[in-house]
Amino acid sequence: MPTQPHEARAFAESFGIDAERYDRARPEYPAELVDRVVAASPGPDFLDVGCGTGIAARQLRAAGRRVLGVDPDPRMAAFARASGVDVEVAKFEDWDSAGRTFDAVVAGQSWHWVDPVAGAAKAAGILRPGGLLALFAHAFQPPAAVADALAEGIRRVLPDSPFGKEPRSAAELYEVMFAKFADGIRESGRFGEPERSRFTWERAYTRDEWLDLLPTTGGLTRLGPEALTDVLDGVGAAIDALGGGFTLPYTTLAVVAGKP
Repeated sequence: MPTQPHEARAFAESFGIDAERYDRARPEYPAELVDRVVAASPGPDFLDVGCGTGIAARQLRAAGRRVLGVDPDPRMAAFARASGVDVEVAKFEDWDSAGRTFDAVVAGQSWHWVDPVAGAAKAAGILRPGGLLALFAHAFQPPAAVADALAEGIRRVLPDSPFGKEPRSAAELYEVMFAKFADGIRESGRFGEPERSRFTWERAYTRDEWLDLLPTTGGLTRLGPEALTDVLDGVGAAIDALGGGFTLPYTTLAVVAGKP
């Protein structure tokens, strides 16, 4: 059994089941974060690791960067290409750069699927002097009644799933995860001291919008249609009890390190 997220390849490569929904439902990254990464990079050439459907890549392209994506899922890569992003299909640790180098390596919502030390070393090897490694992801916690309904549904249809038993909040889990990212960067010995930052924002969700997002999350991507409907019906009822929607606070965490 996998003990680390980057070893759980079945989960890591399950998000392309419905790439169109993923791209539609998943939020973009805060403009302030994108602006900081662009300003800190010594040049315009970016590699987007685990680019998925191209959400971050399109934001970076809009900011004037040249972006190449790498993703292990051909379904996600095909969607990203259709949106104008150049993508190569590979697991990052195995990807062949063919001698190409970059000014920045970024990973949005994907670095936990990469070995934290080997990934940092790989990034350092393809970065130009002064290049930037920037890792970021969203942490969010819906209202307690909505979160409880989701956990209850997962326990009902997947009693052995860790997603229905996790006692820690998303904020706690992501803090631990980003500390591991920073430790991996340090352990690689190839970067300056990693810097942590966070960006807080919020978004209002209707019942339908939240139920559109949930199937793109790790606990549900591999559920069959009947089990998924069972879980979503329970969550939908909880949202109905709140009046049909809620405002969700987001925290986007980031860790950035420069190559000397």
